[in-house]
Amino acid sequence: MTEHVLVINAGSSSLKYSLVDSDSGDPAATGLVERIGEQSSHHVHHGPKGDFEDDSPVASHEEALEAAVRAFETYGPALGDVDIVAVGHRVVHGGSQFAAPAPVDDALIAAVTELVPLAPLHNPANLEGIKVARRLLPELPHVAVFDTAFHQTLPPYAYRYAVPFDWLKEYGIRRYGFHGTSHAFVSERAAQLLGRGADQLNLIVLHLGNGCSAAAIRRGNSVDTSMGLTPLEGLVMGTRSGDLDPAVHGHLARVAGQSAAETDRILNSESGLKGLTGENDFRELTRRRAAGDDRARLAFDLYCYRIKKYVGAYYAVLGTVDAIVFTAGVGQHSAEARAAALSDLDGLGIQVDPVRNTATTEGVISTDGSRVKVLVVPTNEEWQIAREALAVVRG
Repeated sequence: MTEHVLVINAGSSSLKYSLVDSDSGDPAATGLVERIGEQSSHHVHHGPKGDFEDDSPVASHEEALEAAVRAFETYGPALGDVDIVAVGHRVVHGGSQFAAPAPVDDALIAAVTELVPLAPLHNPANLEGIKVARRLLPELPHVAVFDTAFHQTLPPYAYRYAVPFDWLKEYGIRRYGFHGTSHAFVSERAAQLLGRGADQLNLIVLHLGNGCSAAAIRRGNSVDTSMGLTPLEGLVMGTRSGDLDPAVHGHLARVAGQSAAETDRILNSESGLKGLTGENDFRELTRRRAAGDDRARLAFDLYCYRIKKYVGAYYAVLGTVDAIVFTAGVGQHSAEARAAALSDLDGLGIQVDPVRNTATTEGVISTDGSRVKVLVVPTNEEWQIAREALAVVRG
């Protein structure tokens, strides 16, 4: 019987789940429960026996997972009929403690709880998902897979900030990086497409979705990444500002009486493309830009300019670059963004082929003469979580 991993990604008011074939990465079923705790929730399940949607209220993550189990029973596949070898949980922040996935036990839950101040919006929800799943599925091994783990190979000069030295020990202030499961999956898949081992390549991976991050990967190890202490730093994103003068907080406190908490909220939820245009959907931004909208054009140019800056910086960090890899929603689907972000880089040996760029959904989009290959690689974070969870279970 084919082995499967049940992958769970619990958000503050959502529960996303997928039953993943550990060999092929194909999902036997997927589902999402949204607006948990609100008057009208939304549950969708896609299974081999059909699709299911329901807007009945779901009061808690426990009720959400119970609803997911019922959906499996009705719309397939019934969990009792599948060889589930592990439950893999996405955990956003593993701090400096977790450089690899780890089996869930009471000690891990305590450690992740201590990390809540570093990820107050994410880790509590991840913990809730773990606790609920352990209660409802006690017979299965549970594994925590951390977004930050892949970047634990950063050298100290890359992960430290130039702030008082003891701030790291006292407050945990350093660069952690995120989207680690995506960067890990995509870098390995890119190596396969190039017919080489990941440990033979220097890559710049650009994860461009509603959240965006760049990573410099030397021979399979992350040596720098754009997100920092939190996912706010780095590239321009759907609702996040990306890089910003840290004095903005103090300036707004003085001139507008704005609290640090309110500034933090705006920079995370009302900035980025949304702050510039009122819209964080990149497809709508592209449509407005094509129609001559000046703010949309500015946002697009700023977005791509920031990517280009990081490509140049990480080229310098790596010394030599074998490939640049685009992934995630925008990276995979916006030929315009890819072309703009890498325009006028012929001097670095980077040339995007316009025909390949428009036509390719996975593979090389650079010209034959480009010294640096440029690829599009769809990410599959659920499969990466499943593989890492399975590796822990198998020892």
